[in-house]
Amino acid sequence: MFYLVGLGLNEKGYSREAYDAIEKCKKIYLENYTVDFPYDLGYLAKQFKGKKLIPADREFVEGFTVLEEAGKKDVALLVYGNPLMATTHISLIEEARKRKIKFKIVHGASVLDAVSETGLQIYKFGKITSMPAWIPEKKFAPESFIDIVKENLSINAHTLILIDIGLELKKALEQFEISLNNKKIKVGKILVCQKLGTEKSKIFYDEISKLKNEKIEIPFCFVIPGKLHFMESEFLENFG
Repeated sequence: MFYLVGLGLNEKGYSREAYDAIEKCKKIYLENYTVDFPYDLGYLAKQFKGKKLIPADREFVEGFTVLEEAGKKDVALLVYGNPLMATTHISLIEEARKRKIKFKIVHGASVLDAVSETGLQIYKFGKITSMPAWIPEKKFAPESFIDIVKENLSINAHTLILIDIGLELKKALEQFEISLNNKKIKVGKILVCQKLGTEKSKIFYDEISKLKNEKIEIPFCFVIPGKLHFMESEFLENFG
């Protein structure tokens, strides 16, 4: 049987259901390519009675190797946050169905839950987007995330921008600023949310130029506010 398990946002954030699923498994893989884990993975392994957590990279996961094993024994793939936020993981479930391999999805809290800490009303968020790291030497500098911001602003909606693994604050803000200028979009203060759902969670709300000077740890995300309700405006004052 194949278990796709969400770990939540911190080392103690997994559910009892997740713990029980992992207990049953003969082999446990830890997906390690979609996020910079904000905690010690050694501590996490100890919580599961010292069971070995085997790193699983993109090639391994997308190759469906884990399903080949799950057809013979209980195997788990552990994923930070909620396991179905990545399309790769949805593909795993679809492939398991095709191969008639039994599976169980164990959900966990994700940044989509924790972003409510900003005080912005969750139903006022529009499309979610992500910002990849640009590679100038390969002329790779996609700006589609700004198109989503523009679309959301046109309907007064907030935008959550997920930041690619390894992309540091200064570079991410630079990419954001360049894209805004290229698309002739103006924004005021934005939010940078550091390690949401952990003890090191911190939210910054300021102009882009001032945020560049902040010491913000990875992982982090951006939130671009749309039209604010007065209660949202009052709450944001806590972070200014």
